[in-house]
Order: sequence, then C-alpha cells, then structure tokens
Amino acid sequence: MSEREPKPDKKPSGWLNVAVDYGPLLIFLGVYRWNAPAEADAAGEILAIIYGTIAFMAAAVAALLFSKFKLGKVSPMLWFSTALIVGFGALTIFFGDPVFVQLKPTIIYSILGLALLIGVWRGRALLQILLEAAFEGLTQEGWLKLSRNWGIFFLTLAALNEALRAYLSFESWLWAKLWVFLPLSFLFTFSQIPMLLKYGLSLEDEAETPPPAT
Repeated sequence: MSEREPKPDKKPSGWLNVAVDYGPLLIFLGVYRWNAPAEADAAGEILAIIYGTIAFMAAAVAALLFSKFKLGKVSPMLWFSTALIVGFGALTIFFGDPVFVQLKPTIIYSILGLALLIGVWRGRALLQILLEAAFEGLTQEGWLKLSRNWGIFFLTLAALNEALRAYLSFESWLWAKLWVFLPLSFLFTFSQIPMLLKYGLSLEDEAETPPPAT
C-alpha cells in the first residue's frame, strides 16, 4: 500500500474570503443599530457602541477561526486586522470612547501603505506575501506596480478615514465603512485589471480575485 499522499491545499472562493473579511463589519453595524437610542442620548450611544464593539471582536475572532478550519489557512492580513480589532476594541470598551475603534482603520491603512511602498523601494512586492496569492503569469514587475498602487491607495484611505472621523457622527462614519470604503476598494481593484493583464495576469485567475480587506 502506498504512503498516504498529503492533502492538496484548499482553494477557497474569492468571494468567500470577502465574506470572512467584511462579515464582522456587518455584524458591528447590525448590533450597533439594534441598540442605538431612538433619541439623542450620549450614554445610550456609548453603550450601543460598546455592544457593537464586543460583537465586532467576537465576529472577527470567529472569522479568523472559520478561515483556519474551513479554508485551511489564515492570511497574514487577516491575522493583523483581527489583532488590531481585538486590541483597539478592548480599549474602546475599557475607556468607553469610540475614538479607538475609529482609529483602527487609519492605523491599518497607514502601516500597510508604508510597508508596501518601502517594500517597492527595496525591490520587494510585499502585497504578494500579504495576499498569499501567486497570480498565474503575473511578472515581478507587475507585482511591484500593484504593491506601489495599493500602497498609495491605502495611504489615501487612511487620510479619508481621518477626514470622515473628524466631520461625521459615529453612525455616519460607520455607514461610510460600508458605502464608501468598500465600493472604493472594489472600484480600485478592478481599475488595476488592465495593468495586471499587461504584465501577464491570467484572466481565469483574475476572475476569483477579491480586493484586500479594508
């Protein structure tokens, strides 16, 4: 009898990865809205934010476990995002201040943007490591250009998050995560397709490619 062959790596759907990345945000929105006071009430607003943050933290950990046991792996980006969600969520709950959970996207975007641009400057395409993807046929130059473009885009999102945080209410800022940041990420992802095809990306591989988690 031949030796047991290793199980092949699972190839999850790109859209299943999107559900893992963005599901916790939708849960945050739902729990926050369910508990938000009908009238202006600062104490009730903080309590709704705390409930939403607790649900957000639990959902983020659940998404990480789902990715590990259902998809077979956890991407570095998901580890990083979950760690910050739990850390800044705990600060939000402890201090009763939503600024911590609002700062989390700015920090993620800034760190990723700077890391990608520094990697490009040093000749390394860090986005390939973060996505754990090897797009069939994409050249190293293509990966470098994609890392550069996403680096600039992440820094733009960091600045946008700070602007919205400064001028919008917490609820409006929270909805912007769904109706502004998510569409922008998808539009930017698809705007990169012509460049990627120019540098050898296979159409079959591109069809399953979601945007990085924001």
